[in-house]
Amino acid sequence: MKTLYFDLIAGASGDMILGALIDAGLSADELCSKLAKLKIDDFELAVKKVDKNGFSATKVDVLVKDDVPARHLPDIEAIITNCDLPAHIQEKSIALFRRLGGVEAGIHGTSLDEVHLHELGGVDTIVDVVGVLVGLEILGIKRVVVSPIPLGRGFVKGAHGQIPLPAPATIALLKNAPIVGSPIEKETVTPTGAVLLTSLADSFGPIPAMRLDTLGYGAGGRDLPIPNLLRVLIGEQTDPKTANFSTLVMLETNIDDLNPEFYEHVMEQLFAAGALDVFFTPIQMKKNRPATLLQVLAKPGEAEKLRAILFRETTTLGVRQKSVERYALDREFRQAETPYGMVPVKVSKLGDGTHKFSPEYENCRQIAVSNNIPIQVVYQAAIQASQSETLS
Repeated sequence: MKTLYFDLIAGASGDMILGALIDAGLSADELCSKLAKLKIDDFELAVKKVDKNGFSATKVDVLVKDDVPARHLPDIEAIITNCDLPAHIQEKSIALFRRLGGVEAGIHGTSLDEVHLHELGGVDTIVDVVGVLVGLEILGIKRVVVSPIPLGRGFVKGAHGQIPLPAPATIALLKNAPIVGSPIEKETVTPTGAVLLTSLADSFGPIPAMRLDTLGYGAGGRDLPIPNLLRVLIGEQTDPKTANFSTLVMLETNIDDLNPEFYEHVMEQLFAAGALDVFFTPIQMKKNRPATLLQVLAKPGEAEKLRAILFRETTTLGVRQKSVERYALDREFRQAETPYGMVPVKVSKLGDGTHKFSPEYENCRQIAVSNNIPIQVVYQAAIQASQSETLS
């Protein structure tokens, strides 16, 4: 699995991430060709090599002629949905801007549709967000790990005057992510950098086990006492016993007054919005009332919209959230040839080299019904066929 590690030496911004990806081998020409599909005429991607405290790095600047002082979220969504980029890139980009819009709306006490995305609504931010998503796809990145995020102090001038650092939007976006104080009295992490890192991260922590193939340095605009760089390390994971650790969030709430018929709908809504797992557990609440514990497992970047679904679709008045650690095995789908037909089987590999086999239930059920045989017979046939193929 091709893995990328974001090593936040001095912090992160959208252009620093783009610079690091290009420095690590992303073709600037191919990236520009893809970004042209945004159908925005008033920007140019300027890429150059710079020196930061003795380190050679790539600096990316998005040069714009955009004179729009602020955009609403629907304006940004219209730009993205009208482009010629693949649907999954559009969906991911819109999801990131909705996270940005959601935190800004909360800060300013307005609605998601009405909030003005001042600095975050410019063409440069749109290019940064879409460009990073496109760049990761071009590079074939399947897993992203992020180091602890260094935060500087001080003030920065914004549309509403002096803003304390870290910026309120940045702090809101970094909930559930590991942060650490930086001695730098400057903005080290921008809201764009924060939303990208937290939305893309499969986990946070130290450098994962991998065979290092390439690395790159993205430069920030300022000259600082330390190298103003973001470093990326890219390689193939090598140790399945440790490489699949990830930090997730668990959302949970106790419900005792929801029509049980609605739970199926709630589950479908949560899975459609990105939940990794949803489950219900019977519990007894105060005064011995029967109730249901609803739990949702998700990536940190998906927590906000999943909480919104819980508040919208259930009767709950409060949702608990906590970080959880998950270790997951690599898995792949294979087609097992059985006497009764082909069965998809999920195959996972343990650290000692042995395998686990999980035939797909729905396919086994259909075959069992069609052949009038026990489903367990189909399961065993699929497992035996998979084991034979693995050993051959």
